[in-house]
Formats: sequence, C-alpha cells, structure tokens
Amino acid sequence: MLHPFDDFPVHQSSAPLMHVFSDAPGVYDRYFYNGHDSTGGIFFAVAFGVYPNKQVMDAAFCVSIDGVQHSVRASRHCDRDRTNLEVGAIRIEVARPMLEHRIIVDNRFGVSADITWRATSALLEEPSFKHLENGRPQMDYTRMTQFGEWSGWVEVDGKRTNLADAGPITGCRDRSWGVRNSARSANGPKKAPQFFWLWAPTTFDDEHTHAAINDYANGRSWHRSGAVTARVAHSSTSTESVLDDTKVDRCTAVRIEPKWTTGTRWLESATVTLERWRAEPIVVTHTPLLRFFMRGIGYTHPEWGHGEWKGEFSEVRDEFVVADANPADPSMLHLQNLCRVESNGKVGTSVFEHLVIGPHEPSGFNSILDGAH
Repeated sequence: MLHPFDDFPVHQSSAPLMHVFSDAPGVYDRYFYNGHDSTGGIFFAVAFGVYPNKQVMDAAFCVSIDGVQHSVRASRHCDRDRTNLEVGAIRIEVARPMLEHRIIVDNRFGVSADITWRATSALLEEPSFKHLENGRPQMDYTRMTQFGEWSGWVEVDGKRTNLADAGPITGCRDRSWGVRNSARSANGPKKAPQFFWLWAPTTFDDEHTHAAINDYANGRSWHRSGAVTARVAHSSTSTESVLDDTKVDRCTAVRIEPKWTTGTRWLESATVTLERWRAEPIVVTHTPLLRFFMRGIGYTHPEWGHGEWKGEFSEVRDEFVVADANPADPSMLHLQNLCRVESNGKVGTSVFEHLVIGPHEPSGFNSILDGAH
C-alpha cells in the first residue's frame, strides 16, 4: 500500500510508510494541544488520534468557560490515508512543522473555533516510555512536548471569545506515537489496574520547565524526566532552532511531591524539584486555579474513549458542569489543573496533569479508587 510520502527518503524499514510496524491493537499516533489564559477564564484542549490497526481516526475539541466544559467529538473509518487530518467538524493543519499549527472546528453543534498555535520553545523529546507487564509491552511510545502561544477565536452558542482580548493565551502541545495499552487487550488472568502519572509543563516569562513521572504501586518510578528551556518569541524561532537539542537543559533528577485533596485523588498542591548539572536546582510550587477533566477530549470517557470503533462516521456534542464532577467517578480521575506557579520569586502558570488509579504507597492509596486521608 503505497503513499505519496514514499517518494521521500524517510523510510525506517523496507516496508512502505503506510505499513504499520506492529499488529498490536494499541498502535496509535496522536496530536494533543491545550491553551489557557493565566486565571482560568478560558481553557481548551484538543486530542486527535489515528489507530491504524483498528482503522479508526478520532478527534475531540473541548473548551471550559463559565464553569462548563463543552465538547465536540468525532470518529471515522480510516482504512488508508492517515495524512488527511480531518474528522467531522475538526481539522488540523500543520502549517509549518514544529513551528505553527492551525485547528479549525466547524460550527455544526454550536461550538466552533479557528485557532493557531505558534512555538515559543525548543522541542523536548521525552525519554522513551516503555512499560512491560509479564514481559509484554503495555506501553512503548515516544512523546515530544513543545510550548507555544495561541491566536484566533473560540465560539460557544453564539458567544465568541477572541483570544487576543482574553490573552495572552499560552499552552503546550505534544505528539506521541507507538503502542499503548497493548497488554490489556491480551487474553489471560485479569488483575486490578494500577497507573500513576504526573506531567507538569510550566511557563514563566523567561523559560519553560517540564517534569513527568510514572510510578509503580510501591512508589518506584519506571519513567522520570525533566527539562528546562528558554522561552523565546515566536518570531525568532526556526526549524533549526527548535530542533537544537543544546537549547534543552535535561535534568539529572526530578521529584514531584503532590498533596491530594482529602477524600479524593484530585490535586490540592504540588512541589516540583528539578536537579540540574552544575546549576542550582529549580523548585516550583503549583497551586490549582481550575480543573479541566480530560474526559472532555476522550481520556477515560465511558462512551467516547480513544480508538473506539463508532462506525463509518459519528460525531456528537456534549457538556457537563465542572462543579458537578464526582471525585469517585473513574472518568473524573484524569485531570489537567491550571495552576499558578512560583519559583524563587518568579510567577507563572502550569498545567499539572495527573491520572492515579490503583494503589500508590507514597500517596497512601491502597485500593483502586480510595481517596486521600
């Protein structure tokens, strides 16, 4: 199965580019974006995924405004051309790779947007995520993260928000690809789930910091990474500059100490410590201003999870009131918290993401869903 991309010298094997490297059902390739002001007046996110072995392409756009998350979701059959980045009302245009992306949401359900993300940092290639379960890869994927600023507009039921008026609107994007949750699809004995995930991209006036951790139940990490990079004006970025790895200071050690809200697995506050080679550590405190529930773009959603077959084509709008969220609902465990951050006299914002299921000894969690004491 050939594709026009086969005319470029970018092959990684003897197979055409459209041939998938594995027959695992969890093979995927995803875009993710978020954007927000500094106070929580507006927060939006986008997820766009391709699942070649399931022949599914799906997308979701969600905006949180005035205490309500409004989502548009779409899914379609994708049997061949995975470069057509349009699913229903949602379309991604990679205007300039690594530098500028545009996202358009057509006004089919009363929610629409025309927003453009532009890079303000070098690319952060996070260390490979590889997690084995009984010798089988449950996760084996790569992610790159990059910070940026947004322009354009978002509209909900006729009320338009111009980002220039609400701004500055900052945020980050990531691209990840590989295999996720492959072992969960296998036959064999079942066991209670356990997953501990913290991810904290942070923006200051002069720099960006990043930290990520995955822990086993006993608190030992199977993934831990951190980085610091300068914040630059988009006008001074180029493909060469954002790909220059010397502009990324990779941390020698990372500690994230979350404090959980009593009775829940929702964040109350956190301290992130980034150790650096021949430089003073950076210590950042995170204080949540707004909760954004990731089910709004498909993560842990009971009906519109990622990569689920919805037929040849399907799309829908839904919404929920943030104040009505139930911390005991498994679909409400995956959050991105817009936070005010402080570090050595500097202030900024972060999007502190967490998904904690099952036991985690350092947090005092003993079962699948018990809350903090």
